[in-house]
Amino acid sequence: MLKPDFLHEGDIVTIISPSGPVTKGSLDFAIETLQSWGLQVKLGKHTYDKLGVFAGSDENRASDLQKAIEDKKTKAIICARGGYGAIRIADSIDYSSLQKRPKWFVGFSDITVFHEKLHFLGIQSLHGAMAKSFPNVTPESLQSLHDSLFGTNKAIQIKSTKFNKTGECKGELIGGNLSMIYSLRGVPFEYDYTGKILFIEDLNEYYYHIDRMMQNLLHSGVLSKISGLIVGTMSGMRNGTDTFDGSVEDIVLNVTKDYNIPVVFDFPSGHEDLNQALVFGEKYELKVTKRKVSLKIIDN
Repeated sequence: MLKPDFLHEGDIVTIISPSGPVTKGSLDFAIETLQSWGLQVKLGKHTYDKLGVFAGSDENRASDLQKAIEDKKTKAIICARGGYGAIRIADSIDYSSLQKRPKWFVGFSDITVFHEKLHFLGIQSLHGAMAKSFPNVTPESLQSLHDSLFGTNKAIQIKSTKFNKTGECKGELIGGNLSMIYSLRGVPFEYDYTGKILFIEDLNEYYYHIDRMMQNLLHSGVLSKISGLIVGTMSGMRNGTDTFDGSVEDIVLNVTKDYNIPVVFDFPSGHEDLNQALVFGEKYELKVTKRKVSLKIIDN
């Protein structure tokens, strides 16, 4: 995997809106924070555009991304927000200059589309807080994003839950939003899951739909290929008209019961105020005991 260069003070980062729209003023805190890190901040021409659920037309959103990719001075691309729209432009982008000069691409949720695309192209990317969410996440979350961008990553250690499956594994970390991963099954740039540590998170889904998606990963063979599973925050899960008899933990443990892999729940990444940055495409070591969970990058 190609690793983008880590940032240094004075570097330029560009904020774009490849999916949903943002309002003027909503990015001010992110801009000020990035500047406090010693970075210079640029905005795409159409960052504040709005066209229904999109941040402007497909053509304009793609244009901003293309320019950010080709801009030799831009060292990192930070998405303003998720929402919906990334899949509509993902294949209209020329990534050739990014393959020659990789740069960090930051986002989560709908931005999972680009994480999968970049992984297919052999480029690492960052699952972490987006510009619009900077005011809503913890200082620890922003620090983890800073450390990932500047190359001072630290191991993430959390208390283990009673639902975790203990064990150890090593592998490249991939993943993102479960609904997006499910929707991208079968696309030409779908993840290669073999030997990978898979991270998933989601927001405002029905329990039965979580079960449907996990059943897909089971019956399609994904769960038989991975070396470990990390379940991040599953926020706002709910029942529909009929009650689904089971929690997220029940659903995941049911589909992984026949596989001897470590499984982690309540990992602090996703649609919550604690959103630890993760480097997709990087090699990690995952250790799960009854008392704690440790996830750290393996020094090459």
